[in-house]
Amino acid sequence: MLAIELLGGLVLLVVGGDVLVRGAVAVARVAGISPLVIGLTLVGFGTSTPELLASLQAALIGAPAIAVGNVVGSNIANVMLIMGVAALLSPVAADAPGVRRDMLVMAAATAAVVGLLVWGEVSRWVGAALLATLVVYTIGTIWADKRDTAMRKIREGEAELKDTPELPLGVWAGLGLTLLGLAGVMLGARFLVNAAVELATHWGVSQSLIGVTVVAIGTSLPELVTAIMAAIKKESDVALGNIVGSNTFNILGILGVTALVTPIAVPHEIAVRDTWVLALSSLALVGVVLGLRHVPRALGFVLVVGYAVYIAGLAGGLPEIDIIPGIEGI
Repeated sequence: MLAIELLGGLVLLVVGGDVLVRGAVAVARVAGISPLVIGLTLVGFGTSTPELLASLQAALIGAPAIAVGNVVGSNIANVMLIMGVAALLSPVAADAPGVRRDMLVMAAATAAVVGLLVWGEVSRWVGAALLATLVVYTIGTIWADKRDTAMRKIREGEAELKDTPELPLGVWAGLGLTLLGLAGVMLGARFLVNAAVELATHWGVSQSLIGVTVVAIGTSLPELVTAIMAAIKKESDVALGNIVGSNTFNILGILGVTALVTPIAVPHEIAVRDTWVLALSSLALVGVVLGLRHVPRALGFVLVVGYAVYIAGLAGGLPEIDIIPGIEGI
């Protein structure tokens, strides 16, 4: 029964997120909103809806380990698993205008979240600051894209919009589809998080471990599918835009919203273990992209193998890196 609830939650998250995005796009098109704005907001951020709802649900039921583990684990999976798979299928180009800016923004957001996780708490005012930063970043990106139309190719939402068929729907039908998708995502998040908590209890493992593995990988499925399809279609730079946009939104948007709703205490094992995996993998990706202007298959192989080792290490017990002496277990 537990397995059915877990699987059902994952299916509802993925299907509900897809329906939500398609309904929102239909409404936006009828309302005359430009494709660029749709791509950057409704479609781009829409793929991260599963992570948002899962983290919110976890925080509200008093499971901060799953809420934080979902964000950290999703970003690790994006960089190591999804980027690695995309590069293995087709070397990822990183020479489009704006790549340097977006990579540096992701790096800055990652550095900020590493500091917050080591500090041990994400308060409401920090959540508000993260959300404000996301708003500024989004507005700045839209403004920059209007100046350089070539940038649209790498923007994750604009690229995904090409594969989102325009549905012949009116405003009310589009709204109905949007609400249906939202309901599916919310119900899926509830099933997934509840099953994850029960699973952690049943197996005798920590909630943070379930958060950075089962929940994180499950909620990252939309990004994984997008990256694979982009690589198959030889539009591998879309995979990079997808990952950069998702990681930035996960930190600024999801962690920001969750902390604004309820302050988050960071579990000790995430602060001294998974945080540094996220930092090192992100640093490696940023360094390669800025230095080589592409992600070669060799790095893709290293990332995938590294992720497999990381997951195996979690099962066997990775060592904790307590760099800050004052950190105490939660």
